[in-house]
Amino acid sequence: MHSRRKSRHGAWLLLCALIGAHGDPASAQTIPLRYGQAYSAMRSIFSLPVSVADREGLFRREGLNFRVVVPIPGGSDKMIDALHDDTCDVTHVATPFLIRAALAGSDAVAIAAEFTNPIYSLVAKPEIKSFADLKGKLLGFADEAGSITISTRKLLAVHGIREGDFQVKIIEGTPARFTCLRRGECAAVPLGQPQDLLALNEGYRLLGLTNEVVPEFLYTVTAARRSWAGSHKDAVVRYVRALGAAFRFIRDPAKRASVVKTIVETTGSSQTIAEQTLALFFEPERNVLPKQGEIDLKGLAQVIAFMGEAGTLKDPLPAPDRFVDLQFLRMAGIK
Repeated sequence: MHSRRKSRHGAWLLLCALIGAHGDPASAQTIPLRYGQAYSAMRSIFSLPVSVADREGLFRREGLNFRVVVPIPGGSDKMIDALHDDTCDVTHVATPFLIRAALAGSDAVAIAAEFTNPIYSLVAKPEIKSFADLKGKLLGFADEAGSITISTRKLLAVHGIREGDFQVKIIEGTPARFTCLRRGECAAVPLGQPQDLLALNEGYRLLGLTNEVVPEFLYTVTAARRSWAGSHKDAVVRYVRALGAAFRFIRDPAKRASVVKTIVETTGSSQTIAEQTLALFFEPERNVLPKQGEIDLKGLAQVIAFMGEAGTLKDPLPAPDRFVDLQFLRMAGIK
């Protein structure tokens, strides 16, 4: 009896020592995971799924020691480079940049979807009354190969404004393009949320929405190198499972206040703007976000078609399944 008590006492001391050293017993088993994110994405709505998963403890619940890394220098077009130079393990990236890198020899693939059908607003100075007033003006665009600029050019073309009618300045990130508009340097820029709603509140003019003229497509994904993901399947599946839980949290009306708080704290917008952003996404449902991180291959095929139309890809166009690895979604129970 005495020996059993002594044994139990020793086990209790060992447990206490573990808790003291690591904070909780499970943390001794946590897997480190570095997530690459461009600074511009951190300050926009496009950080929402990962921000919610991190703030609500969903990564921690999956046993991940999750950390956001901002590569320097690092725009949206540099995020795949960050996988190759060991800056991060997985990364947020717009699909055209993933496709471009993969065709150039990278083994990076999409492992989960983050945003599926983005809403970008073409916002102009107050004195710009119509699309025709943009002729001869300087417009701030994102990377020419990206889906933001491709869809913005489509919007302009529908309204009679074509290549050569305006000047272009390439500016990566919604916050930076909003700054160009505020400084008066750009006559109009495409803005995501919440900056487009902030701009309208400040008196700038909405000319149109990019998703008025383009079909649904796959905008941003989480990517990893195929070689790294294959040797770290447990970490990838845990990440994908946590991300899926984040999407369910965001879509739960009972969690709306928490989601609004996250938007306010990560983007610097007001509570009203945050609420308007979520209403824009879900009232009615506009398929801006995936349900659980599932990858829509038809949406990815649409991105490839856009890039073909823009001349950044040549025929024959590649198949979308070349740029994804769906096994981790399946292993996480997400289809």
